[in-house]
Amino acid sequence: MNRRQLALLLGAIITSFVILFSACKKINSSTELGTGLIPGVDNITTFDTTIDVQAFNDTFGIVNDSTRFSYTDEAFLGRINSDPIFGKTDARLFFELKPSTYKFAFANKSDSLFLDSVVLILDYHDSYGDTTVQQTINVYELDQSNSFKPDSVYLVRENNFTYSNLLGSKTFVPNTLSDSVRVFLDTTKNQLRIRLNNSFGTRLLNYDSTGTSGAYSSDSVFRTFFKGFVLQSMNTGNAVMGFDLSGVNTKLGIYYKYYAGGVSNIDTTVTYFTFTSFSSSANYVKRDYSGTPVAAAAKVITPAPFVYIQNTPGTFAVIKIPVLSGLNNRVIHRAELIAEEAYDPSDITFPVPTYLFLDAYDPSISRYRTIPYDFTIDPSTGTSNLGSFGAFPVNSVDGSGNPIKVWHINISRYVQHLLTSGQPPLYDFRLYSPFITPVQYGLPTEATSIINLPVNPTMVKGRVRLAGGTPGPQRMKLRIVYSKL
Repeated sequence: MNRRQLALLLGAIITSFVILFSACKKINSSTELGTGLIPGVDNITTFDTTIDVQAFNDTFGIVNDSTRFSYTDEAFLGRINSDPIFGKTDARLFFELKPSTYKFAFANKSDSLFLDSVVLILDYHDSYGDTTVQQTINVYELDQSNSFKPDSVYLVRENNFTYSNLLGSKTFVPNTLSDSVRVFLDTTKNQLRIRLNNSFGTRLLNYDSTGTSGAYSSDSVFRTFFKGFVLQSMNTGNAVMGFDLSGVNTKLGIYYKYYAGGVSNIDTTVTYFTFTSFSSSANYVKRDYSGTPVAAAAKVITPAPFVYIQNTPGTFAVIKIPVLSGLNNRVIHRAELIAEEAYDPSDITFPVPTYLFLDAYDPSISRYRTIPYDFTIDPSTGTSNLGSFGAFPVNSVDGSGNPIKVWHINISRYVQHLLTSGQPPLYDFRLYSPFITPVQYGLPTEATSIINLPVNPTMVKGRVRLAGGTPGPQRMKLRIVYSKL
């Protein structure tokens, strides 16, 4: 069970009684049934209305984004240099590959080993962006002065590491990474292979495990000889590539020759250093919105015609629905926030996130909370109702026939409680696309807990421009299907 699953399951167990309490607070049978089966709108007993919303854009920063990278998460590397709406992305990788056991020794005597080559290999998963644009990846050695520890989980927005020793470089096109690779004792696919300088490989061959000070005598000593790798894409590229650091295809291949029964009999073998439980890792991701529509829209105090949402580390929108506070009580069959993608040709290259998520700011606790009564977690499995909540989009077309995604986020029970009793009060909402989000879960007046809620399967991938709340061919709105009391 990885970090995300464990955090969610623990949070769900802690708050299971909250869900049970919510189930006991049904408003009436027609309202509860209405969230799954909406009666036909006949304007006699059942009515349909849309309510204007106000949308305001903002970006997450280091101060308000605590997302940390774990080696079990998909790791990203590469550059996006020309997203016309969301600007640039620079993703860098930091990690250690090392012997799986200590004391470690290469096969055969050290004075009979001759380096053939040393190759850094990464387990490729997928790419996001324009994979036909060439990229150059440089591999550096992390400076020994860095504090880089396996028991630390580093923020994705922070890069406090230093490095300058270039170990190798490779220029390639990302869409070739899924091709089959046939090399010595390793025929597979989905690999990024970067040949490193022979001087680095010879250095590794010459290390020994003598006493307590030899490089291969223990893990702690090895780290004083080699701190780890840094991978950085240079100024080219228009895609980020995803890798699995703990995958079987992530390794350092040290290919060498040795005497096998005499000076005239030379054989070749390979030893792999891998990502182990003692390996440190970090993934730094920088967004640069300079000169983009995102930068122009952020923190503008007037309602926005477009909403810009980007996956972690990214952006969000504040959604306000002031008209709700003036509505009289009624039976709510369905209340859904409808958000439509505002098509741009670049959407083909940079697709939308897997999920969008809506939560609410609760001023009584000065933090964000899940939407009461509508967003739930199953305490027995730790799974949430993201699908029925409306976090996943449906396919549609806009007025010009362009393919778009549309989200229908269900806040029916929340709206019913608001209109019936005024509790919980009318919140300001936050629409965003988090990888993992720390959020308060539970009912407003009952016992609650803060959970790290997994939303999207990865960070980095996914962005979307949505129609805002201002009048136009498309607009964000709240649709309500109701009956009068």
